[in-house]
Amino acid sequence: MQKALHYRNLLPSSAGGSAIPPPGDNQSGSVNLRKLVADNAVVVFARKGCCMCHVVKLLLNGHGVNPTVVDVDDHNEGDVTDQLSRIVGAAPQFPAVFVGGELFGGLEQVMGAHISGELVPRLREARALWL
Repeated sequence: MQKALHYRNLLPSSAGGSAIPPPGDNQSGSVNLRKLVADNAVVVFARKGCCMCHVVKLLLNGHGVNPTVVDVDDHNEGDVTDQLSRIVGAAPQFPAVFVGGELFGGLEQVMGAHISGELVPRLREARALWL
């Protein structure tokens, strides 16, 4: 089973020992999210308790993909959205699924690709599937 990554754990600690960067200093966190997306074949940004996010994770797990999951809650949703909007150029909705370092989409895009048969080849291309 996968372990969810908490957004606050991804941010570097400041000199004061806080894991959250000071307001207005989001560049270091942005670099980490960009690196996280680039370094992993599949990344899911999901809100805690969201049924659509749960469905996306179950679908990917059902295909044998072990995505990196970043849990987003009420406390960090604004920061994550701001940083993801810098990466993709627009504010994404949750769940936000990145495949091969690019925004694949949300639940509708993932389910549509699954139904049309385009999901598995895309996951293979990103090296998230080996078969």
